[in-house]
Amino acid sequence: MTNRPPKKTSATISTLNDLAKLVNYSYMDTLNCDPDATENGADYAPRQVFSGHYVPVNPTPIKGPEYIAHSKTFFSELGFSDTLTESSDFMRLFSGDLSQVPKPMRKVGWATGYALSIYGVEFTHQCPFQTGNGYGDGRAISVFEGLINGRRWEMQLKGGGRTPYCRGADGRAVLRSSIREFLAQEHMHALGVSTSRSLSLYVSKTERVKRPWYSEGSRSEHPDMLVSEAVAISTRVAPSFIRVGQLELFARRAREDTHPKAMIELEKVVLHLIEREYADVVDSQLTSAEKVVLLAREFRSRLVSLIANWIRVGFCQGNFNSDNCAAGGYTLDYGPFGFCDVFNPYYQPWAGSGNHFSFMNQPKAAQSNFEMFCSALRPLLALHQDHLLALHEIQNGFSNVMHTEMQNMWAAKLGLSTLSTTSHKTLLRELQTLMAQTPVDYTIFFRELSSIPNDIRPLKKSFYNSLSSNSGHDTDTHQMDTRWIEWLVNWKTLLNRDCDANAITQRTREEVSKQMKLVNPKYILREWFVMPAYQQASAGDYTLIRELQEVMTQPYSEQSKDMEDKYYRLKPLELFNVGGVSHLSCSS
Repeated sequence: MTNRPPKKTSATISTLNDLAKLVNYSYMDTLNCDPDATENGADYAPRQVFSGHYVPVNPTPIKGPEYIAHSKTFFSELGFSDTLTESSDFMRLFSGDLSQVPKPMRKVGWATGYALSIYGVEFTHQCPFQTGNGYGDGRAISVFEGLINGRRWEMQLKGGGRTPYCRGADGRAVLRSSIREFLAQEHMHALGVSTSRSLSLYVSKTERVKRPWYSEGSRSEHPDMLVSEAVAISTRVAPSFIRVGQLELFARRAREDTHPKAMIELEKVVLHLIEREYADVVDSQLTSAEKVVLLAREFRSRLVSLIANWIRVGFCQGNFNSDNCAAGGYTLDYGPFGFCDVFNPYYQPWAGSGNHFSFMNQPKAAQSNFEMFCSALRPLLALHQDHLLALHEIQNGFSNVMHTEMQNMWAAKLGLSTLSTTSHKTLLRELQTLMAQTPVDYTIFFRELSSIPNDIRPLKKSFYNSLSSNSGHDTDTHQMDTRWIEWLVNWKTLLNRDCDANAITQRTREEVSKQMKLVNPKYILREWFVMPAYQQASAGDYTLIRELQEVMTQPYSEQSKDMEDKYYRLKPLELFNVGGVSHLSCSS
């Protein structure tokens, strides 16, 4: 098994038969199947799963599937023909029907179990059996794994029906949440943030389910009504879908010695993770203990980079538990996510959470997940004290590495080479204070700053004056303007020093501005853009989805005047505090 076969195929994949030739089911072929599973994958009732890395599950097809969209960008990267999406066999597979897939593709998918921890505290009561043995992929079923253009990819149906981990739910995803995830994954990729990818999106013409949601204009924190919604299946793709929570599950079984193969299963899944996600940086000739230590170091590096990028683009995951933390170091869960409109360190799009998962607390949440990751690896190093010590040092170094990464990120957003001096740190603190007190639109502010304005007038395009406590008070407004002017002067002074000149020359100004615009996006997938798209889609109109695809996969580019007027603007005042726009429940 390898992520780097010697030759890359350049042929276009234009049929499902072409795709079938590339299958390589490493997860099912090298890891352990649940011994209590059924062979045909008809395994839909909630039950405890005591051992094994996966359960074979046959997806439940949606009825009367209709094509909505596919990622043209990702199709091009994979070498897929765009005509694939509306071919009957491709649509059949990625709407959940594996009954007619060509060989050597398999007519059964697989689901995995995992544990749940929140800020380092393991929870089992979410499992209907109060044991943690019934928690896992409740509606996500993987149906393909293979080597495409030199990379290993796993394809997973979100909303593919019930599994043993469904906890009594119906295993379905609705059109609304499927559109959100489909658009967000490709947007994040275009932003340069490591993420799972979107392949395709299909909706049922006839099948509907009821879900709690918000009435129109509701200011309620939680959904206040039941609505009937069309079911859909989006296919998400990643090198693997192994989560930190998955490693926790096998580590718990190993520590508690719940079955004779518990320690072996932990080691197998960790080594499989390394082969799937870290083969390019972990030498296959090393001992298992050496590999484990390198894995921890590399995951730490990826995780701190991921979190810094989340904050760079204004993304809040909303529910960053260990089960929503991909062990490959990329963005996985697109349930209660959101992008900041107004800068607020405590921004949190999920109504079911508190400040602990808010925007600027994401580094802390990541550190807790990393600590649980290291804890899951520790049983494998019990006989290797020197490697245990190395793992301990890597874990203890997380906060310093995270701090450095964050400082580098803020420096890049500000066009500076460093934030190492007292002057730099003071500049950032004052900026964050001003952004919160004004308040400002996070994305628009940094994009306008990227043009290196001569005065604060362009920055005021990002000011939500109607939300300011100073609104209507000329004296207070004047004082805030004075503070902004002082900050802008101080910022430019530091820019001048970075440029090793007494003043920013026109050439240097252009270079700095260009670099800042590659860091600070112009377009962000705001929830109030997505809501009309899924509302129109529920009536069979997919025009807005495709428009958002075009705009949001070019987030750093200057686009047409029409698109700028439509998507580069402040959030309308009337949409603040509206359920489903400013906050939402876990999407279904």
